Amino acid sequence: MSVHELKRPLALEWPAELLGNLPKALEQLHHWAQITPLHTALRHKRQGQWYAWRWIDTLRDVERLADGLRQQGFNEQSRLALSGAFEPNLLLLALAAQSIGGQVLTLADNLEPEVLYQQLWRIRPTHSYAQGRQQVRHWQSANPVDFAQLLGPVDPAQHLHRWWQPSAETALWSEEGTHWQGGLAVVLEQWLNSGHGLAFPESSGSARRDRSEVAPTGLLLSPERLQHLADDIESRLAPHGTWRRRLCDWAIAHPQSGLRQLLKSRVRRLLGFQRLSYIWQPLKSTAESVWLAELKRDIA
Repeated sequence: MSVHELKRPLALEWPAELLGNLPKALEQLHHWAQITPLHTALRHKRQGQWYAWRWIDTLRDVERLADGLRQQGFNEQSRLALSGAFEPNLLLLALAAQSIGGQVLTLADNLEPEVLYQQLWRIRPTHSYAQGRQQVRHWQSANPVDFAQLLGPVDPAQHLHRWWQPSAETALWSEEGTHWQGGLAVVLEQWLNSGHGLAFPESSGSARRDRSEVAPTGLLLSPERLQHLADDIESRLAPHGTWRRRLCDWAIAHPQSGLRQLLKSRVRRLLGFQRLSYIWQPLKSTAESVWLAELKRDIA
C-alpha cells in the first residue's frame, strides 16, 4: 500500500466512522495532569476489582503508547481502527494515535464476521485494536496491536488497586462501545472538557451492579442505552392494571406526594443514580419514558 493511497480521503459509511480531530484533547490532558495530577481520571472494573488511573498516569500512558506505536511504524499517514467496549485501553490508544497525527477510525463492535471483513477491506487500517479473543481472531488481517507490548514496563504503583468513592468526588459513567455512532467523540470531549473522572463497568452484563458501586454524578450514554435503562425501570415496576402499578402512576402524577419522593428515591438507588446530577443527551432527543423524564427533572 502506497503513501499516496493512504492520503486519499476515505468514503466512510456506518458502521465505520472517523474520529474527527480533537484539537484540544491533548492540551486538556496535559492541563489536568498538571493541575490535578493525583486526582482519578479513569476507573475500570477488571476481574471483579476496580482499577484507577490518576491524571498523571493517564498522560504518561498516552506518551508510552505513542512511543510504542511509532516503534511499530505508526505515523501521520497511518490508520488505527478500534472496536470494542469503551474502556481505558481503547481511549488511551485513540489519544496516542491522535498525538502522532494519524487517523483513528472505529468499527461497530457487534458486526458479523462477513460484514467485518468487508469493512476492513474498505478502510484498510494499518493498525488495529479489538477486544476479546473471538474479536481478535477476526482482526488478524488488520495488523492488531498488543496493548501491553505498546505500553511497555509500567510501575504497578501507578495503577491504584484500592477502591473508594468519596461523596464529593465527581464521576462520569459510560457503559457503551463502538456500536454507539459518534459515541467515542462524545465520551472523550465530555471527559477531557470537564476534568471529571470517567468510569466503566467490567462488562455490559455487570453494568447495573458496577454502576451502583460507582454511584456516578454524570451519564454519557446513547439514546438507545437510556431507553434500555427506562425498560429496566419498567420491568421492575408492578404490572399494568394492578393496584400497585396504579398507585405508582398516581404517585408520579402528584408532585407533592410523599410516596412519589419515596418511589423516585428507591428507583435512583436501585440504578445507582443517587448522586446523579448530569445526563448527556443530543440536541435532538426522542420521546422518553416518564421515569427518565423524572430523573432529568430532578437534576435540572
